[in-house]
Amino acid sequence: MTTFTRFIALGDSMTEGMCDEIIDGKYRGWADRVADTLVKESPNFSYVNLAIRGKLLHQVIDGQIPAAKAFITGPETLVSFHAGANDVLRPSYQAEDAFAKYEKGVSDLAKTGATIIVFTVVDRVEGNGKTAQLWHERFSSFNVNVRNVAKKHGATIIEADDAKWLADLRFLAVDRLHLNSDGHWRLSQAVLEKLGKEFDSAWKIPLPPAKKKSWLRINTEKTLWIITFVLPWIWRRIRGKSSGDGRSAKYETPIAWK
Repeated sequence: MTTFTRFIALGDSMTEGMCDEIIDGKYRGWADRVADTLVKESPNFSYVNLAIRGKLLHQVIDGQIPAAKAFITGPETLVSFHAGANDVLRPSYQAEDAFAKYEKGVSDLAKTGATIIVFTVVDRVEGNGKTAQLWHERFSSFNVNVRNVAKKHGATIIEADDAKWLADLRFLAVDRLHLNSDGHWRLSQAVLEKLGKEFDSAWKIPLPPAKKKSWLRINTEKTLWIITFVLPWIWRRIRGKSSGDGRSAKYETPIAWK
């Protein structure tokens, strides 16, 4: 079992840590939580988190991977790569183009000799309408590509299929897209288990059945969600803007993690 002396996290909002608790002005997130455990094994451990919310696949590949390469020292460097979900959500999404870009990113990282982890995603959401069906079609094929690329390049997969109940909306923030604190904690423990590190097995325990909500509450929450999150998202898309515009990464260079 490898003792990691450095952890480099690449990606978008999920890896940045939205919408976990905020510490020192930054979202904590699952990657910070993984670093909290890895540091216990190595007194010289350092951490880099280049993830920025809203970034598309080509932006992660072109902007973050070159920066990460400068800090990779071999298999004792753990690199997490999760990108492409923002592309899948775009109306202009082209699967074949995205799949080729994704493989290029993982291939470039694999050539450095680093230990790489990649992620599949929950490919089913609540509902039976056209939106839910499109989500399933796009993300299930996304997952197939992740598995194929991981197998080809020797990356370790963190499988959403190992915990399908994480699709429970109670693990999501009010925006219904990002993990809440409990979701980030559970994901961190899933990663640590996959790496053979110390972890809390409670992450696998599903929540008790949710209490039924009234029709009024369901529709009120849906309306507020559309007003608060969906409409601003659409407005950004119309203007060609991203939530990550002008933002820098949390930890752009290796920091001693404590």
